[in-house]
Amino acid sequence: MFLHAENMLGGYGETTILNRCSVGVKKGEIAVIVGPNGAGKSTAMKAIFGMLNLIEGSVFFDNNDITALSPQDRVKRGMGFVPQTNNVFTSMTVLENLEMGGFTNQDKLANNIAEVFKLFPVLEEKKSQVVGELSGGQRQQVAVGRALMTNPKLLMLDEPTAGVSPIVVKELFGKIIDIAKTGIAILMVEQNAKQALEIADTGYVLVQGENKFTDKGSALLANKEVRKAFLGG
Repeated sequence: MFLHAENMLGGYGETTILNRCSVGVKKGEIAVIVGPNGAGKSTAMKAIFGMLNLIEGSVFFDNNDITALSPQDRVKRGMGFVPQTNNVFTSMTVLENLEMGGFTNQDKLANNIAEVFKLFPVLEEKKSQVVGELSGGQRQQVAVGRALMTNPKLLMLDEPTAGVSPIVVKELFGKIIDIAKTGIAILMVEQNAKQALEIADTGYVLVQGENKFTDKGSALLANKEVRKAFLGG
């Protein structure tokens, strides 16, 4: 595994959210975390990114133990994280958002912007537009594009399709597949569990912070118990 977070135990204050769950992803593959509300999906992502200190457990990334590193240091190692909310600068233009994402990578700035525009052509069309005026789906493209400006080896997406139309969900998932094909590992939390598992190499079903099911995405889709409990039959 390129990323392997094992036996994560942690939470907020006296409340334990993660109960020794383990999550991982290989280079060039897509891993999806699904489960009911309150299962600890987003908390697991925050722990992996260093925004939540673990009581127990370890996070290994690119053969290194990064459990004690700050989020900033994890970014330097090659992690990119797109949170569910507040993931763009709404008062700035598309181009300014991308430039902000690439401020630590100035020597590759022009090339990275060109790559983002190649992946998301609509952003090139709207590069001078203020992001707050864009649709929900276009904002998400800006958020993902900005994360890609750091040249991440791992891209973590927390609910990338929240609040966007079904057509845009399909389009965004297509782009996520394209990103994985470049060799980037992708770990995402997703409420659209069925569609997410359709593109997942590996799926993790969390319940109350524990691994309830772990398997290939296709195997989880075919699992009657998973379908009945989490995918609407």
